[in-house]
Amino acid sequence: MTPEIIATIVTSVLIIIGCLGIIIPVLPGSITALIGLIIWAVVLQSVEGWVVLALGATLLLAGMSASLVLTGSRLKRRAIPNRTLLFGVIGAVIGMFVIPVVGLVIGFIVGLLASETVRNRNFRTALDTSWVALKAAGLGIIIELSCALLASSVFIIGAITFFVTAA
Repeated sequence: MTPEIIATIVTSVLIIIGCLGIIIPVLPGSITALIGLIIWAVVLQSVEGWVVLALGATLLLAGMSASLVLTGSRLKRRAIPNRTLLFGVIGAVIGMFVIPVVGLVIGFIVGLLASETVRNRNFRTALDTSWVALKAAGLGIIIELSCALLASSVFIIGAITFFVTAA
């Protein structure tokens, strides 16, 4: 196998892990996909590699930024602290090990709700703010995943172009 084929396989795996990492917060997300694109561009040393890196990196960074800004602004608008999401992530990690398959989602929701119940000292208010935080996190995930999928499409087109013209 040539270095170009190996780099393409490694990059494909890293992009898949990156996309899964956006959905499953325990795995690294867009950064992993970006590392894959960098590896591919450096190994190929071709126009296709650098163009894919430029376009893919732009999309991945835009997705991460939009996710952070939109999630943060929605939480700030409702005066929900970032620690609420932190407790949601901690709950997701615990839930993943306690309840296989669905524990990640259940743990995230329970972590959000527990944090907000302690903060607000009112279960009904905690339900409302947890729902807002859950929607904000979901919107961020959707935006970041959309950008990562577009970046992976750019990679696929670039890889096809590279191998078709190289032959």
